[in-house]
Amino acid sequence: MENYLDSKESENDISGSGAQDTSDQNGSQGAESGRKAELHCRYIKYIERPEINGVFVGTYRSRALSMIKVPNSFVILSVCCLVLVVAVSLCLVFVPWQQSIDGRGKVIIFSPMERPQHLEAPIPGRILKWFIRDGEYVKHGQPIVELSEVDPKYLAGNQLLRMQAHLTALQEKKAAALAKVKAMESQIKSLKLSRSSSVASVDMKKAQTLDRYSAAKQAVTIAQQNLKTSELNLERRKSLYEKGLRSKRDLELAEQEMVKNKTELERALVQLEVARKEMEVADFELSKTDADTMAKIDSTSASLSSARETVATTEADIQKLIIEIGSLENRIVQRVLTAPCDGRVVRLLVAGAGETVSAGTQMAVIAPTTNDLAAELVVKGNDAPLISTGRPVRLQFAGWPAVQFTGWPSVAVGTFAGRVSVVDAVDDGTGKFRIIVVPDEKAVELNEDQPWPSSQFLRPGSEVHGWVMLNTVPLGFELWRQFNAFPPTLNKEEMQSKLGDVKRKSK
Repeated sequence: MENYLDSKESENDISGSGAQDTSDQNGSQGAESGRKAELHCRYIKYIERPEINGVFVGTYRSRALSMIKVPNSFVILSVCCLVLVVAVSLCLVFVPWQQSIDGRGKVIIFSPMERPQHLEAPIPGRILKWFIRDGEYVKHGQPIVELSEVDPKYLAGNQLLRMQAHLTALQEKKAAALAKVKAMESQIKSLKLSRSSSVASVDMKKAQTLDRYSAAKQAVTIAQQNLKTSELNLERRKSLYEKGLRSKRDLELAEQEMVKNKTELERALVQLEVARKEMEVADFELSKTDADTMAKIDSTSASLSSARETVATTEADIQKLIIEIGSLENRIVQRVLTAPCDGRVVRLLVAGAGETVSAGTQMAVIAPTTNDLAAELVVKGNDAPLISTGRPVRLQFAGWPAVQFTGWPSVAVGTFAGRVSVVDAVDDGTGKFRIIVVPDEKAVELNEDQPWPSSQFLRPGSEVHGWVMLNTVPLGFELWRQFNAFPPTLNKEEMQSKLGDVKRKSK
Protein backbone atom coordinates (compact mmCIF):
# COMPACT_ATOMS: atom_id res chain seq x y z
CA MET A 1 0.00 0.00 0.00
CA GLU A 2 2.80 2.37 0.86
CA ASN A 3 4.27 1.74 -2.56
CA TYR A 4 0.97 2.60 -4.13
CA LEU A 5 0.71 5.77 -2.13
CA ASP A 6 4.20 6.71 -3.10
CA SER A 7 3.40 6.13 -6.76
CA LYS A 8 0.24 8.22 -6.48
CA GLU A 9 2.16 10.92 -4.74
CA SER A 10 4.73 10.96 -7.48
CA GLU A 11 1.87 11.00 -10.01
CA ASN A 12 0.41 14.07 -8.39
CA ASP A 13 3.77 15.72 -8.26
CA ILE A 14 4.23 15.14 -12.00
CA SER A 15 0.69 16.31 -12.92
CA GLY A 16 1.09 19.44 -10.80
CA SER A 17 2.97 22.59 -11.62
CA GLY A 18 6.50 22.00 -12.64
CA ALA A 19 7.60 25.39 -11.43
CA GLN A 20 7.38 24.62 -7.70
CA ASP A 21 10.54 25.23 -5.75
CA THR A 22 12.42 22.78 -3.59
CA SER A 23 11.25 24.64 -0.55
CA ASP A 24 7.53 23.92 -1.42
CA GLN A 25 8.30 20.15 -1.52
CA ASN A 26 9.51 20.45 2.07
CA GLY A 27 6.16 21.73 3.40
CA SER A 28 4.57 21.19 6.71
CA GLN A 29 3.72 17.75 8.06
CA GLY A 30 -0.01 18.55 8.14
CA ALA A 31 -0.25 19.10 4.45
CA GLU A 32 1.60 15.87 3.76
CA SER A 33 -0.67 13.93 6.04
CA GLY A 34 -3.66 15.31 4.17
CA ARG A 35 -2.38 14.23 0.85
CA LYS A 36 -1.62 10.72 2.12
CA ALA A 37 -5.15 10.44 3.46
CA GLU A 38 -6.55 11.45 0.08
CA LEU A 39 -4.37 8.93 -1.67
CA HIS A 40 -5.47 6.27 0.78
CA CYS A 41 -9.05 6.92 -0.17
CA ARG A 42 -8.25 6.59 -3.81
CA TYR A 43 -6.48 3.26 -3.16
CA ILE A 44 -9.57 1.97 -1.40
CA LYS A 45 -11.65 2.88 -4.38
CA TYR A 46 -9.17 1.22 -6.69
CA ILE A 47 -9.14 -2.13 -4.97
CA GLU A 48 -12.94 -2.12 -4.73
CA ARG A 49 -13.25 -1.67 -8.53
CA PRO A 50 -11.19 -4.39 -10.26
CA GLU A 51 -12.40 -3.55 -13.76
CA ILE A 52 -9.31 -2.58 -15.65
CA ASN A 53 -9.25 -1.56 -19.28
CA GLY A 54 -5.78 -0.70 -20.56
CA VAL A 55 -4.56 2.26 -18.61
CA PHE A 56 -8.04 2.87 -17.17
CA VAL A 57 -9.27 1.55 -13.83
CA GLY A 58 -12.94 1.89 -14.23
CA THR A 59 -13.38 5.49 -15.37
CA TYR A 60 -10.15 6.55 -13.72
CA ARG A 61 -7.11 6.96 -15.91
CA SER A 62 -3.97 5.37 -14.24
CA ARG A 63 -0.38 5.96 -15.47
CA ALA A 64 1.25 3.52 -12.97
CA LEU A 65 0.70 0.47 -15.14
CA SER A 66 2.28 2.14 -18.12
CA MET A 67 5.30 3.04 -16.04
CA ILE A 68 6.07 -0.60 -15.11
CA LYS A 69 9.05 -1.75 -17.33
CA VAL A 70 11.59 -4.65 -17.31
CA PRO A 71 15.13 -3.34 -16.46
CA ASN A 72 17.62 -3.36 -19.40
CA SER A 73 20.44 -4.74 -17.17
CA PHE A 74 18.56 -8.01 -16.66
CA VAL A 75 18.22 -8.51 -20.42
CA ILE A 76 21.86 -7.76 -20.96
CA LEU A 77 22.82 -10.16 -18.17
CA SER A 78 20.66 -12.93 -19.65
CA VAL A 79 22.15 -12.44 -23.11
CA CYS A 80 25.68 -12.46 -21.70
CA CYS A 81 25.03 -15.67 -19.77
CA LEU A 82 23.61 -17.32 -22.86
CA VAL A 83 26.57 -16.24 -24.96
CA LEU A 84 28.95 -17.42 -22.24
CA VAL A 85 27.31 -20.86 -22.09
CA VAL A 86 27.47 -21.19 -25.87
CA ALA A 87 31.11 -20.05 -25.95
CA VAL A 88 32.11 -22.42 -23.15
CA SER A 89 30.35 -25.31 -24.88
CA LEU A 90 32.10 -24.55 -28.15
CA CYS A 91 35.44 -24.28 -26.37
CA LEU A 92 34.94 -27.59 -24.62
CA VAL A 93 34.20 -29.25 -27.96
CA PHE A 94 36.55 -27.55 -30.39
CA VAL A 95 39.44 -26.09 -28.37
CA PRO A 96 42.38 -28.57 -28.45
CA TRP A 97 44.32 -29.55 -25.36
CA GLN A 98 47.81 -31.10 -25.38
CA GLN A 99 48.00 -33.91 -22.83
CA SER A 100 51.29 -34.16 -20.98
CA ILE A 101 53.18 -35.92 -18.21
CA ASP A 102 55.27 -33.76 -15.97
CA GLY A 103 58.48 -34.73 -14.24
CA ARG A 104 61.29 -33.09 -12.35
CA GLY A 105 64.98 -33.84 -12.34
CA LYS A 106 68.33 -32.34 -13.15
CA VAL A 107 70.65 -31.56 -16.03
CA ILE A 108 73.27 -34.23 -16.78
CA ILE A 109 75.96 -34.91 -19.35
CA PHE A 110 74.70 -37.56 -21.74
CA SER A 111 78.06 -39.03 -22.78
CA PRO A 112 79.55 -41.09 -19.90
CA MET A 113 83.07 -40.20 -21.02
CA GLU A 114 82.38 -36.48 -20.61
CA ARG A 115 80.74 -36.52 -17.19
CA PRO A 116 82.50 -35.02 -14.12
CA GLN A 117 85.48 -37.21 -13.26
CA HIS A 118 87.13 -37.87 -9.92
CA LEU A 119 90.90 -37.78 -10.23
CA GLU A 120 92.23 -40.58 -7.98
CA ALA A 121 95.75 -41.31 -6.80
CA PRO A 122 96.98 -44.41 -8.71
CA ILE A 123 99.73 -45.18 -6.16
CA PRO A 124 100.27 -44.51 -2.47
CA GLY A 125 102.53 -41.53 -1.93
CA ARG A 126 103.15 -38.17 -0.37
CA ILE A 127 102.06 -34.90 -1.99
CA LEU A 128 105.00 -32.87 -3.23
CA LYS A 129 103.32 -30.10 -5.21
CA TRP A 130 99.97 -28.91 -6.57
CA PHE A 131 100.15 -27.37 -10.03
CA ILE A 132 96.58 -25.96 -10.19
CA ARG A 133 93.91 -24.29 -8.04
CA ASP A 134 90.15 -24.55 -7.66
CA GLY A 135 88.23 -23.26 -10.68
CA GLU A 136 91.14 -23.28 -13.13
CA TYR A 137 90.73 -24.51 -16.71
CA VAL A 138 93.07 -27.37 -17.60
CA LYS A 139 94.03 -29.09 -20.83
CA HIS A 140 94.28 -32.80 -21.46
CA GLY A 141 97.57 -34.09 -20.04
CA GLN A 142 98.27 -30.98 -17.96
CA PRO A 143 99.96 -31.83 -14.59
CA ILE A 144 97.66 -31.61 -11.58
CA VAL A 145 99.69 -32.86 -8.60
CA GLU A 146 103.05 -34.59 -8.04
CA LEU A 147 103.53 -37.46 -5.56
CA SER A 148 106.65 -38.97 -4.00
CA GLU A 149 107.12 -42.66 -3.16
CA VAL A 150 106.47 -44.07 0.31
CA ASP A 151 106.93 -47.75 -0.62
CA PRO A 152 110.42 -48.93 0.48
CA LYS A 153 110.65 -51.07 -2.64
CA TYR A 154 110.79 -47.98 -4.86
CA LEU A 155 112.80 -45.57 -2.70
CA ALA A 156 116.17 -46.17 -4.45
CA GLY A 157 117.06 -43.24 -6.63
CA ASN A 158 118.97 -45.21 -9.32
CA GLN A 159 116.76 -48.25 -9.20
CA LEU A 160 115.84 -48.02 -12.86
CA LEU A 161 119.51 -47.88 -13.96
CA ARG A 162 120.36 -50.93 -11.86
CA MET A 163 117.48 -52.88 -13.26
CA GLN A 164 118.52 -51.98 -16.80
CA ALA A 165 122.14 -53.14 -16.04
CA HIS A 166 120.75 -56.40 -14.66
CA LEU A 167 118.74 -56.78 -17.83
CA THR A 168 121.87 -56.33 -19.94
CA ALA A 169 123.69 -59.05 -17.93
CA LEU A 170 120.82 -61.45 -18.35
CA GLN A 171 120.72 -60.81 -22.08
CA GLU A 172 124.45 -61.60 -22.33
CA LYS A 173 123.93 -64.78 -20.32
CA LYS A 174 121.18 -65.76 -22.69
CA ALA A 175 123.45 -65.13 -25.69
CA ALA A 176 126.18 -67.37 -24.18
CA ALA A 177 123.68 -70.11 -23.48
CA LEU A 178 122.39 -69.89 -27.04
CA ALA A 179 125.97 -70.25 -28.36
CA LYS A 180 126.46 -73.29 -26.16
CA VAL A 181 123.24 -74.74 -27.47
CA LYS A 182 124.38 -74.27 -31.06
CA ALA A 183 127.78 -75.91 -30.32
CA MET A 184 126.15 -78.91 -28.70
CA GLU A 185 123.71 -79.27 -31.54
CA SER A 186 126.67 -79.36 -33.93
CA GLN A 187 128.48 -81.87 -31.68
CA ILE A 188 125.45 -84.12 -31.63
CA LYS A 189 125.27 -83.97 -35.39
CA SER A 190 128.96 -85.02 -35.61
CA LEU A 191 128.47 -87.83 -33.12
CA LYS A 192 125.57 -89.14 -35.13
CA LEU A 193 127.72 -89.16 -38.27
CA SER A 194 130.55 -90.89 -36.37
CA ARG A 195 128.15 -93.43 -35.02
CA SER A 196 126.86 -94.20 -38.48
CA SER A 197 130.43 -94.69 -39.78
CA SER A 198 131.53 -96.84 -36.81
CA VAL A 199 128.47 -99.02 -36.95
CA ALA A 200 128.87 -99.45 -40.69
CA SER A 201 132.54 -100.44 -40.25
CA VAL A 202 131.81 -102.97 -37.54
CA ASP A 203 128.93 -104.28 -39.55
CA MET A 204 131.24 -104.89 -42.50
CA LYS A 205 133.65 -106.72 -40.21
CA LYS A 206 130.77 -108.82 -39.00
CA ALA A 207 129.88 -109.61 -42.58
CA GLN A 208 133.49 -110.68 -43.23
CA THR A 209 133.47 -112.98 -40.20
CA LEU A 210 130.23 -114.42 -41.45
CA ASP A 211 131.85 -115.11 -44.81
CA ARG A 212 134.81 -116.78 -43.11
CA TYR A 213 132.44 -118.84 -41.05
CA SER A 214 130.60 -119.96 -44.16
CA ALA A 215 133.92 -120.82 -45.86
CA ALA A 216 135.09 -122.80 -42.79
CA LYS A 217 131.82 -124.61 -42.74
CA GLN A 218 132.19 -125.58 -46.37
CA ALA A 219 135.81 -126.67 -45.69
CA VAL A 220 134.55 -128.98 -42.94
CA THR A 221 132.01 -130.48 -45.27
CA ILE A 222 134.70 -131.07 -47.91
CA ALA A 223 137.01 -132.57 -45.31
CA GLN A 224 134.27 -134.90 -44.14
CA GLN A 225 133.66 -136.05 -47.70
CA ASN A 226 137.38 -136.58 -48.30
CA LEU A 227 137.68 -138.56 -45.08
CA LYS A 228 134.75 -140.73 -46.00
CA THR A 229 136.24 -141.29 -49.46
CA SER A 230 139.61 -142.18 -48.02
CA GLU A 231 138.02 -144.65 -45.57
CA LEU A 232 136.19 -146.41 -48.40
CA ASN A 233 139.37 -146.45 -50.47
CA LEU A 234 141.29 -147.94 -47.53
CA GLU A 235 138.76 -150.71 -47.03
CA ARG A 236 138.80 -151.55 -50.71
CA ARG A 237 142.60 -151.70 -50.87
CA LYS A 238 142.72 -153.67 -47.68
CA SER A 239 140.36 -156.25 -49.27
CA LEU A 240 142.45 -156.33 -52.41
CA TYR A 241 145.67 -156.64 -50.36
CA GLU A 242 144.27 -159.66 -48.58
CA LYS A 243 143.44 -161.18 -51.91
CA GLY A 244 146.89 -160.32 -53.18
CA LEU A 245 145.65 -158.02 -55.82
CA ARG A 246 147.31 -154.94 -54.30
CA SER A 247 150.69 -154.38 -52.80
CA LYS A 248 151.34 -153.37 -49.26
CA ARG A 249 152.58 -150.04 -50.54
CA ASP A 250 149.21 -149.22 -51.95
CA LEU A 251 147.66 -150.16 -48.61
CA GLU A 252 150.02 -147.88 -46.71
CA LEU A 253 149.33 -145.02 -49.11
CA ALA A 254 145.59 -145.50 -48.57
CA GLU A 255 146.09 -145.45 -44.80
CA GLN A 256 148.23 -142.34 -45.10
CA GLU A 257 145.56 -140.70 -47.24
CA MET A 258 142.92 -141.42 -44.65
CA VAL A 259 145.05 -139.99 -41.82
CA LYS A 260 145.67 -136.88 -43.89
CA ASN A 261 141.95 -136.38 -44.57
CA LYS A 262 141.15 -136.84 -40.90
CA THR A 263 143.71 -134.23 -40.03
CA GLU A 264 142.23 -131.91 -42.63
CA LEU A 265 138.81 -132.44 -41.11
CA GLU A 266 140.03 -131.61 -37.63
CA ARG A 267 141.75 -128.47 -38.91
CA ALA A 268 138.60 -127.48 -40.78
CA LEU A 269 136.57 -127.95 -37.59
CA VAL A 270 139.01 -125.79 -35.67
CA GLN A 271 138.81 -123.07 -38.31
CA LEU A 272 135.03 -123.33 -38.21
CA GLU A 273 135.09 -122.80 -34.44
CA VAL A 274 137.43 -119.86 -34.81
CA ALA A 275 135.17 -118.32 -37.47
CA ARG A 276 132.16 -118.78 -35.19
CA LYS A 277 133.91 -117.05 -32.31
CA GLU A 278 135.04 -114.25 -34.57
CA MET A 279 131.44 -113.81 -35.64
CA GLU A 280 130.32 -113.58 -32.02
CA VAL A 281 133.11 -111.10 -31.33
CA ALA A 282 131.91 -109.03 -34.31
CA ASP A 283 128.39 -109.04 -32.86
CA PHE A 284 129.72 -107.86 -29.49
CA GLU A 285 131.86 -105.23 -31.14
CA LEU A 286 128.85 -103.94 -33.12
CA SER A 287 126.75 -103.72 -29.98
CA LYS A 288 129.60 -102.02 -28.11
CA THR A 289 130.18 -99.50 -30.87
CA ASP A 290 126.47 -98.77 -31.05
CA ALA A 291 126.20 -98.39 -27.28
CA ASP A 292 129.31 -96.22 -26.96
CA THR A 293 128.33 -93.81 -29.69
CA MET A 294 124.75 -93.66 -28.40
CA ALA A 295 126.03 -92.94 -24.88
CA LYS A 296 128.09 -90.02 -26.20
CA ILE A 297 125.09 -88.70 -28.11
CA ASP A 298 122.85 -89.04 -25.06
CA SER A 299 125.39 -87.28 -22.87
CA THR A 300 125.67 -84.43 -25.32
CA SER A 301 121.88 -84.29 -25.66
CA ALA A 302 121.59 -84.01 -21.88
CA SER A 303 124.07 -81.15 -21.90
CA LEU A 304 122.09 -79.59 -24.74
CA SER A 305 118.86 -79.84 -22.73
CA SER A 306 120.60 -78.25 -19.76
CA ALA A 307 121.82 -75.42 -21.97
CA ARG A 308 118.35 -74.95 -23.39
CA GLU A 309 116.94 -74.90 -19.86
CA THR A 310 119.45 -72.20 -19.02
CA VAL A 311 118.26 -70.24 -22.06
CA ALA A 312 114.62 -70.64 -21.03
CA THR A 313 115.32 -69.69 -17.40
CA THR A 314 117.31 -66.68 -18.50
CA GLU A 315 114.54 -65.67 -20.90
CA ALA A 316 112.00 -65.93 -18.07
CA ASP A 317 114.19 -63.77 -15.85
CA ILE A 318 114.56 -61.27 -18.69
CA GLN A 319 110.80 -61.08 -19.26
CA LYS A 320 110.15 -60.74 -15.54
CA LEU A 321 112.73 -57.98 -15.30
CA ILE A 322 111.25 -56.24 -18.36
CA ILE A 323 107.85 -56.30 -16.67
CA GLU A 324 109.35 -54.88 -13.49
CA ILE A 325 111.14 -52.17 -15.47
CA GLY A 326 107.90 -51.34 -17.30
CA SER A 327 106.01 -51.23 -14.00
CA LEU A 328 108.67 -48.97 -12.51
CA GLU A 329 108.57 -46.67 -15.54
CA ASN A 330 104.77 -46.52 -15.36
CA ARG A 331 104.98 -45.89 -11.65
CA ILE A 332 107.40 -43.03 -12.24
CA VAL A 333 104.91 -41.57 -14.75
CA GLN A 334 102.05 -42.10 -12.29
CA ARG A 335 103.82 -40.01 -9.68
CA VAL A 336 102.56 -36.98 -11.63
CA LEU A 337 98.76 -36.96 -11.98
CA THR A 338 97.55 -35.30 -15.19
CA ALA A 339 94.18 -34.05 -16.37
CA PRO A 340 92.25 -36.80 -18.22
CA CYS A 341 90.38 -34.26 -20.36
CA ASP A 342 89.86 -30.58 -21.07
CA GLY A 343 87.74 -28.96 -18.40
CA ARG A 344 87.56 -26.98 -15.19
CA VAL A 345 88.81 -28.06 -11.78
CA VAL A 346 85.68 -28.10 -9.62
CA ARG A 347 87.41 -28.66 -6.30
CA LEU A 348 90.57 -30.07 -4.71
CA LEU A 349 89.74 -32.77 -2.16
CA VAL A 350 93.12 -33.21 -0.43
CA ALA A 351 95.19 -30.76 1.60
CA GLY A 352 98.56 -29.29 0.65
CA ALA A 353 102.11 -30.64 0.37
CA GLY A 354 103.32 -33.32 2.77
CA GLU A 355 100.06 -35.20 3.21
CA THR A 356 100.21 -38.94 2.61
CA VAL A 357 97.53 -40.51 0.43
CA SER A 358 96.74 -44.13 -0.38
CA ALA A 359 95.96 -45.64 -3.76
CA GLY A 360 92.46 -44.74 -4.87
CA THR A 361 92.21 -41.55 -2.80
CA GLN A 362 90.15 -38.90 -4.62
CA MET A 363 92.42 -35.93 -5.25
CA ALA A 364 90.23 -33.59 -7.33
CA VAL A 365 87.03 -33.31 -9.36
CA ILE A 366 87.22 -32.15 -12.99
CA ALA A 367 84.19 -31.16 -15.04
CA PRO A 368 84.90 -31.72 -18.76
CA THR A 369 84.20 -28.96 -21.27
CA THR A 370 81.24 -30.26 -23.26
CA ASN A 371 77.85 -29.28 -24.67
CA ASP A 372 76.53 -32.83 -24.74
CA LEU A 373 73.81 -32.00 -22.21
CA ALA A 374 70.67 -33.96 -21.38
CA ALA A 375 67.84 -33.75 -18.88
CA GLU A 376 67.24 -36.56 -16.39
CA LEU A 377 63.59 -36.56 -15.31
CA VAL A 378 61.73 -38.77 -12.83
CA VAL A 379 58.11 -39.69 -13.56
CA LYS A 380 55.51 -41.70 -11.69
CA GLY A 381 55.07 -45.38 -12.26
CA ASN A 382 51.55 -44.89 -13.63
CA ASP A 383 52.87 -42.55 -16.32
CA ALA A 384 55.93 -44.57 -17.34
CA PRO A 385 54.04 -46.98 -19.69
CA LEU A 386 52.72 -43.98 -21.67
CA ILE A 387 56.22 -42.69 -22.46
CA SER A 388 58.24 -44.03 -25.37
CA THR A 389 61.48 -42.98 -27.01
CA GLY A 390 61.11 -40.12 -29.47
CA ARG A 391 58.31 -38.38 -27.58
CA PRO A 392 58.55 -34.54 -27.69
CA VAL A 393 59.26 -32.82 -24.38
CA ARG A 394 59.13 -29.20 -23.22
CA LEU A 395 61.75 -28.28 -20.63
CA GLN A 396 61.98 -25.42 -18.17
CA PHE A 397 65.42 -24.93 -16.66
CA ALA A 398 65.91 -23.48 -13.21
CA GLY A 399 67.03 -19.87 -13.28
CA TRP A 400 65.75 -19.42 -16.84
CA PRO A 401 62.68 -17.13 -17.07
CA ALA A 402 59.79 -19.04 -18.61
CA VAL A 403 56.00 -19.11 -18.84
CA GLN A 404 54.63 -22.56 -19.58
CA PHE A 405 51.11 -23.32 -20.81
CA THR A 406 50.77 -27.05 -20.37
CA GLY A 407 47.85 -27.49 -22.75
CA TRP A 408 49.16 -25.07 -25.38
CA PRO A 409 52.94 -25.54 -25.65
CA SER A 410 53.03 -23.44 -28.82
CA VAL A 411 52.38 -20.27 -26.80
CA ALA A 412 54.88 -21.13 -24.06
CA VAL A 413 57.76 -18.71 -23.52
CA GLY A 414 61.23 -19.61 -22.24
CA THR A 415 60.91 -23.39 -22.61
CA PHE A 416 63.08 -25.60 -24.79
CA ALA A 417 62.35 -28.61 -27.02
CA GLY A 418 63.63 -32.09 -26.35
CA ARG A 419 63.10 -35.71 -27.26
CA VAL A 420 62.90 -38.77 -25.01
CA SER A 421 66.03 -40.82 -25.59
CA VAL A 422 66.02 -43.39 -22.75
CA VAL A 423 63.27 -44.86 -20.58
CA ASP A 424 64.53 -47.03 -17.73
CA ALA A 425 63.31 -50.63 -17.76
CA VAL A 426 63.21 -50.83 -13.93
CA ASP A 427 62.24 -48.34 -11.25
CA ASP A 428 64.59 -46.52 -8.92
CA GLY A 429 63.43 -48.46 -5.85
CA THR A 430 60.61 -46.07 -4.99
CA GLY A 431 58.18 -46.90 -7.81
CA LYS A 432 59.37 -44.07 -10.04
CA PHE A 433 61.09 -44.30 -13.36
CA ARG A 434 63.89 -42.26 -14.91
CA ILE A 435 63.82 -40.88 -18.43
CA ILE A 436 66.60 -39.06 -20.27
CA VAL A 437 65.72 -36.20 -22.63
CA VAL A 438 68.15 -34.94 -25.28
CA PRO A 439 67.89 -31.73 -27.35
CA ASP A 440 65.58 -31.81 -30.36
CA GLU A 441 68.20 -31.11 -33.03
CA LYS A 442 65.71 -31.51 -35.84
CA ALA A 443 63.47 -28.74 -34.51
CA VAL A 444 66.49 -26.47 -34.10
CA GLU A 445 67.65 -27.15 -37.66
CA LEU A 446 64.19 -26.30 -39.01
CA ASN A 447 64.16 -23.09 -36.90
CA GLU A 448 61.07 -24.35 -35.11
CA ASP A 449 62.71 -23.92 -31.72
CA GLN A 450 65.76 -22.36 -30.15
CA PRO A 451 68.80 -24.39 -29.07
CA TRP A 452 69.47 -25.21 -25.44
CA PRO A 453 71.64 -22.77 -23.46
CA SER A 454 75.35 -23.50 -23.55
CA SER A 455 77.14 -25.23 -20.69
CA GLN A 456 78.36 -21.82 -19.55
CA PHE A 457 74.82 -21.02 -18.39
CA LEU A 458 73.22 -24.48 -18.17
CA ARG A 459 75.46 -26.50 -15.86
CA PRO A 460 75.17 -30.17 -14.91
CA GLY A 461 73.14 -30.60 -11.73
CA SER A 462 70.76 -27.70 -12.40
CA GLU A 463 67.10 -28.39 -11.70
CA VAL A 464 64.77 -28.92 -14.64
CA HIS A 465 61.01 -29.30 -14.98
CA GLY A 466 59.78 -31.18 -18.02
CA TRP A 467 56.50 -32.02 -19.70
CA VAL A 468 56.34 -35.06 -21.97
CA MET A 469 53.88 -34.20 -24.74
CA LEU A 470 51.20 -36.82 -25.50
CA ASN A 471 48.14 -36.73 -27.74
CA THR A 472 45.97 -33.68 -28.53
CA VAL A 473 42.35 -34.02 -27.30
CA PRO A 474 39.36 -31.66 -26.92
CA LEU A 475 39.34 -29.50 -23.81
CA GLY A 476 36.07 -31.02 -22.62
CA PHE A 477 37.46 -34.52 -22.86
CA GLU A 478 40.51 -33.49 -20.85
CA LEU A 479 38.33 -31.97 -18.09
CA TRP A 480 36.20 -35.12 -18.03
CA ARG A 481 39.35 -37.25 -17.78
CA GLN A 482 40.74 -35.11 -14.95
CA PHE A 483 37.45 -35.24 -13.00
CA ASN A 484 37.37 -39.05 -13.30
CA ALA A 485 41.11 -39.49 -12.61
CA PHE A 486 41.62 -41.44 -15.83
CA PRO A 487 45.12 -41.77 -17.36
CA PRO A 488 46.01 -39.91 -20.58
CA THR A 489 45.07 -41.52 -23.87
CA LEU A 490 47.31 -43.16 -26.47
CA ASN A 491 46.94 -43.67 -30.18
CA LYS A 492 45.47 -46.94 -31.29
CA GLU A 493 48.63 -47.75 -33.25
CA GLU A 494 50.82 -47.22 -30.16
CA MET A 495 48.58 -49.41 -28.03
CA GLN A 496 48.65 -52.18 -30.63
CA SER A 497 52.45 -51.95 -30.92
CA LYS A 498 52.86 -52.15 -27.13
CA LEU A 499 50.48 -55.10 -26.91
CA GLY A 500 52.34 -56.77 -29.79
CA ASP A 501 55.66 -56.35 -27.98
CA VAL A 502 54.19 -57.86 -24.80
CA LYS A 503 52.82 -60.85 -26.74
CA ARG A 504 56.14 -61.48 -28.49
CA LYS A 505 58.00 -61.33 -25.16
CA SER A 506 55.49 -63.66 -23.51
CA LYS A 507 56.02 -66.24 -26.27
